[in-house]
Amino acid sequence: MKKILILTTALSGFAFAASAAEVTVMSWGGAYTKSQVEAYHKPFTAETGITVNSVDADNPGTPIKAQVEAGNVTIDVADVEFSDAVRLCDEGLLEEIDPSILPAAPDGTPATEDFIDGAIQDCAVANIVWSTVFAYNKDNVNGTPTSIADFFDTTKYPGKRGLRKSAKANLEMALMADGVPADKVYEVLNTPEGVDRAFAKLDTIKGDIVWWEAGAQPPQLLADGEVVMSTAYNGRIFNAAVAESQPLEVVWDGQILDFDLFVIPKGAPNKDEAMKFIAFSTDTKRLADQASYISYGPARKSSGALVGLYQDGKTEMAPHMPTAKANLANALVNNYEFWVDHDAELNERFNAWLAK
Repeated sequence: MKKILILTTALSGFAFAASAAEVTVMSWGGAYTKSQVEAYHKPFTAETGITVNSVDADNPGTPIKAQVEAGNVTIDVADVEFSDAVRLCDEGLLEEIDPSILPAAPDGTPATEDFIDGAIQDCAVANIVWSTVFAYNKDNVNGTPTSIADFFDTTKYPGKRGLRKSAKANLEMALMADGVPADKVYEVLNTPEGVDRAFAKLDTIKGDIVWWEAGAQPPQLLADGEVVMSTAYNGRIFNAAVAESQPLEVVWDGQILDFDLFVIPKGAPNKDEAMKFIAFSTDTKRLADQASYISYGPARKSSGALVGLYQDGKTEMAPHMPTAKANLANALVNNYEFWVDHDAELNERFNAWLAK
């Protein structure tokens, strides 16, 4: 009982003595990392004295396997996609996270009841709900695209299209554009015929695709006029449109909802500090604070009421969240189990398709 009391007291008050302790947190860069630095890193260091070293990668889930297997882990916390969190945990490459370290909601609701369903996993704790959407540059499109089918219609809307260089999201969007209802997409994609159908739809725009790999690229491609439409992470388009006044518009039809989660690689050099960082950064206030910097929804129910204005002091954040009611009319929730099971084979097929 004494040990439990000490842990609870430390995590609830974060009354840590100033020290030379540090934690290295890997994220995705750009406006997203900035939102985490402001909402999590700086307050965490101020309250604990623990230095946060921020590093970025195009996909923070990628380096973990190699580092753990080489016995040379330099990352303490990584922000990863749902399917990567589950797969890496299943492969024994992540530390388990005891949900009892997560602070309760302000009204006393336990964290296990306050987080959105699925947000707490054996080795991961979600911080945001985000989505893959498509967006267009209003200065370069004649008309107003309103559906995912419009993204694939280069006759009605001529011009280059930006797509992430990955099977994930592209196959789902292709099927929705081809008329498959959102709630049937994974049922169709789980068949050889469905996979063929998705690639056949991608074939219709293959000659017009500009591939991107980092989240910062789609807004830049759109702003520079290299593409007229691009898939993108919704928060990146929000930042470009609102913070940078770019003429970019999100189309929510066919969006794919997903979580990003914090994980700790097995053998992290600062495991204790990593646990403290995750507990601190996923409390009700911090998650709501992050949503004032970028339009990703907090993973805790109690955070929603605290989400207010953007940093400009005038833009209401709620309508820009992927979870806003108006944005969910034809939304697809990423099926992480499907991608855990099929990621390798579908990306092999995707890479072969690219090489044709």
